[in-house]
Amino acid sequence: MKFRNLLMIGGSGLLGSHLAHRLSTQGINLRLPTRRRERAKHLLPLPTAEVIEADVSDPAALARLMAGQDAVINLVGILAGGSGQPYGRGFSSAHVELPQKIVAAMQAAGVHRLLHVSALKAAADAPSGYLRSKAAGEAVVLGARNIDTTVFRPSVIFGAGDGFLNLFAGLLRNAPFLPLACPNARFQPVWVENVASCMAMSLSQPESLGRTYDLCGPHPYTLRQLVEYVGTVTGHRRPLIGLPDALSYLQAWAMEYVPGVPMSRDSYFSMQIPSLCEAGCSLPFGVAPTALEAVAISYLTDGRARARNDEFRAKARR
Repeated sequence: MKFRNLLMIGGSGLLGSHLAHRLSTQGINLRLPTRRRERAKHLLPLPTAEVIEADVSDPAALARLMAGQDAVINLVGILAGGSGQPYGRGFSSAHVELPQKIVAAMQAAGVHRLLHVSALKAAADAPSGYLRSKAAGEAVVLGARNIDTTVFRPSVIFGAGDGFLNLFAGLLRNAPFLPLACPNARFQPVWVENVASCMAMSLSQPESLGRTYDLCGPHPYTLRQLVEYVGTVTGHRRPLIGLPDALSYLQAWAMEYVPGVPMSRDSYFSMQIPSLCEAGCSLPFGVAPTALEAVAISYLTDGRARARNDEFRAKARR
């Protein structure tokens, strides 16, 4: 089926912005709801994008947004959702109740195609509320009647403007040393363009219906290695003090009171399991995974640190 009109929920963030650009170049009409138009102003120049102020948690607003659409993409995800069992109120609202409302609105409007972004290692018995709520959201969309769903479960996403590597770049720029919680936590970062490419291609791939895809980059890293990399390429190498488990938990708790909540106790629990793809990395639809070192240097620096980047890669022996 040719999809001409697409509703993208949560489309103003890093992944949504890249995916919107990709789909717009294909001539797909995009409807992009946002609570505040200011947050999505960077998408206004896209020739096929319609940015609408709306509260997608309101079923009536969601029904109006759904009218005339051929498919839906749900990109909504939050990292700070409170505590509770099996997950906090914020996680429940964003990761479970919203997918329920999206599915109901799709069924009422006769829209049958859904792309849904979850998280790598999402599971009902995962150690964090974030991962447990993402698993519950997966169950909602995959179990919905008359909805052809594809679920994507990326590891941590990197790219220009990301809130991961750029966060550490800022910390290293301003701190004489860095106490690092969970220094041995493991990730397999995936480039935002790789994720956007997989999602866009899935719209024309019938074999993706009902499938779940884990998305990872080509190399695994510890958190310490990633922070060392950022320090190397930015020229802001700082002593890293790897915190033991108990102090990591206390730091995470303290960070909950910092504006923007850069880390939480729930994040600490998420990092207790490796965010790695079980079979290495084989992205769907023939997409070749891009190495972090090939991209991150271009937005972490002005490009003059390539020699430092090569030095890091040699030391990492990849």
